[in-house]
Amino acid sequence: MTHGPVFRRLALGRRVGAAAVLGASLLGSPALALDDAQTREIETIVRNYLIANPEVLLESMQALEAKRSAQAKAGQSETIASLRERLDASPAGTVAGNPQGDVTLVEFFDYNCGYCKRAASDLQVLLESDPKLKVVYKEIPVLGPASEAAARVSLAFRETKPDSYPQFQKTLLASRAQVDEARALEVAAQLGVQEATLRPLLGGQSVTAALNESAELATALGISGTPSYVIGDELVPGAVGADALAEKIANIRACGSASCSPTAN
Repeated sequence: MTHGPVFRRLALGRRVGAAAVLGASLLGSPALALDDAQTREIETIVRNYLIANPEVLLESMQALEAKRSAQAKAGQSETIASLRERLDASPAGTVAGNPQGDVTLVEFFDYNCGYCKRAASDLQVLLESDPKLKVVYKEIPVLGPASEAAARVSLAFRETKPDSYPQFQKTLLASRAQVDEARALEVAAQLGVQEATLRPLLGGQSVTAALNESAELATALGISGTPSYVIGDELVPGAVGADALAEKIANIRACGSASCSPTAN
């Protein structure tokens, strides 16, 4: 039978692989050490094959990257599973949407994050269009002292007037200027809670505990920026848009994972 170029290439690849395995095993065995001529022969075969088929190097790097990515995702999913209760039900988070929803989306955000400001409308779209969605907001002031001061006012306001927290959050995220303590207190006053009421709570145990809890979760998940989302078994970094988030939510309902395999549906 006459073999075409594809079969010859596959055959050569098998010979290269066999040579590499043989060389490695022999080099590891003092009793069967390769002599110089055998070593040079194997090196020449491998070198010639790679020169003739340089795309093999790219393929191997892509395979390595895919393997590492899969391992990282598996590890990430395990971490999320171990933190599930704290992510979904911790008092550090604020719930919007359906508290008994079949899918939970957790957002880590900072009031001074420009991408968070833009992404706020994405979650609003999802909440309005999906009555079975539960959203948990977690404040992680990663952008400095002004953000932390605003977050403390925010959490103190939530503790004092929880029903007005969604409007408070929406107003602060719509602010074009820097959001600091003064701006947060201003919005709180507009919504009926004065500074004198909030001031004793800003450094209090409940506010500090909520910030620490969210920071611990973010660290455990490897979150380094905002917004970041946890949807099902997956961490989704960045303002990816309402459509991308909706797709992840639909996947969870379809296959139990934020990313379904091609055959899962």
